Amino acid sequence: MTKHQDERHTATSAREHSAVPRREFFARAATAGLAAMTARSLRAAPATPQRAQIAITLDLEMSRHYPVRGMTEWDYQKGNLNEPTKQYALDAARIAKERGALIHYFCVGRVLEQDNVDWLKEIHELGHPIGNHTYDHVNVWATEPAQTQFRFQRSPWLIRGMSAAEIIQQNIRTTTMAMRDRLGFDPAGFRTPGGSYLALDDREDLQQMLRNEGFSWVSSKYPQHEYGTAMQPPTEAVHDSIVSASLATQPYVYPTGLVEVPMSPISDVGAFRTNYWKLDDFLESVRRCVSATIDRGLVFDMLMHPSIMYVEDPNFEAVKLVYDLVNDAGDRAEIVGLGTIAAAAQPSTPATPK
Repeated sequence: MTKHQDERHTATSAREHSAVPRREFFARAATAGLAAMTARSLRAAPATPQRAQIAITLDLEMSRHYPVRGMTEWDYQKGNLNEPTKQYALDAARIAKERGALIHYFCVGRVLEQDNVDWLKEIHELGHPIGNHTYDHVNVWATEPAQTQFRFQRSPWLIRGMSAAEIIQQNIRTTTMAMRDRLGFDPAGFRTPGGSYLALDDREDLQQMLRNEGFSWVSSKYPQHEYGTAMQPPTEAVHDSIVSASLATQPYVYPTGLVEVPMSPISDVGAFRTNYWKLDDFLESVRRCVSATIDRGLVFDMLMHPSIMYVEDPNFEAVKLVYDLVNDAGDRAEIVGLGTIAAAAQPSTPATPK
């Protein structure tokens, strides 16, 4: 994801480029009320929990400040994946396969310009779904062309004469075409680059555009929660806030029939890049969130990036932890792709794309 150096929300480049980000930044003040909500949420387990659905997702893009702080050129080359990032993504797919689990990947289309995409084909052959993440990692909430991506601020001739809406739609459509041509299969769903606590709630235009592009679900929502102090371990209040936000952020259906499958906190961007957490702090947050999700029979959508995790978690401890928690839960939980989660929330008579 593309973010400013000291950004406090893990979710998105959307807040770097548009009015939505600014509102999100100031709206963080509202997270003070999450403590009370946490206490209510943790007591509000349903009497008869359903089988929990846990998803592990990896967004295939480069991340600023990785592998070392100060690297920001990736903002302009989000799809130019380096070898460690690609290897980590492939190794994670193999580890999950060995355990009978799966990982849902989201591909920035520009990576398909690289000479060798055999690693992506192998991930697909191992049974892991790969979704559309736009071609250049564009901000789908942008209303001005220059807001869509850093690349286009540097190279405005690439989008000359195009509106923001046209740029966004072309970026999505081109990725679908590239996946068909280069990989031989269609994308498994769509995830926005970055996320917003507003999701697409007030953007029926985006909902309908995605429907028109053939998508029945989107992953765009990332909830507000407390972050604590950067470079300090998370407090109990921070952990409780994250668990509460995770439990409260569940799939739902937009009026257009498009299904929203939210991302669950805390992402690796927020934990490591923004807050400088240690791996043990991140694993503890994951453990608490997944355990609470299983206890309540809800949904958890774990958000990570190989370009960050190969540095912060080289031994795949996060993936292994999620598998172990779900495995220990027996028939109370399962690891699934986001498409399975979306299908469970899908209305019986979906809206017909216009």
